[in-house]
Amino acid sequence: QVTLVESGGGLVQTGGSLRLSCADSGRTFSSYVMGWFRQAPGKEREFVAAASRTGISTYYADSVKGRFTISRDNAKNTVYLQMNSLKPEDTAVYYCAAGVSSIASVPSRYAYWGQGTQVTVSS
Repeated sequence: QVTLVESGGGLVQTGGSLRLSCADSGRTFSSYVMGWFRQAPGKEREFVAAASRTGISTYYADSVKGRFTISRDNAKNTVYLQMNSLKPEDTAVYYCAAGVSSIASVPSRYAYWGQGTQVTVSS
């Protein structure tokens, strides 16, 4: 059983930073590829970043490359998203997701989802 809980969202000014965390209460965390997605009001859910089971391989959307960093600590059953140089267009609900297939940017490849955490970047 996988239960994902995100935390770390909030309100930040343009140029600021936030670190999101996503913890899994199960015992199989290291067997899943982990991803972060976001959804702004009126828009479809979009891929942000993903990490392989070991965390060695990572993949980013072009819109966040160089500003966001995904990492994971399998000993703590937690995946992180460090977000720097935030922009108003980064405002969205951020979701973490766990998948059993290879690293992917498509939501349908992820079987388990957290409830989301709001990130708001003011201009």
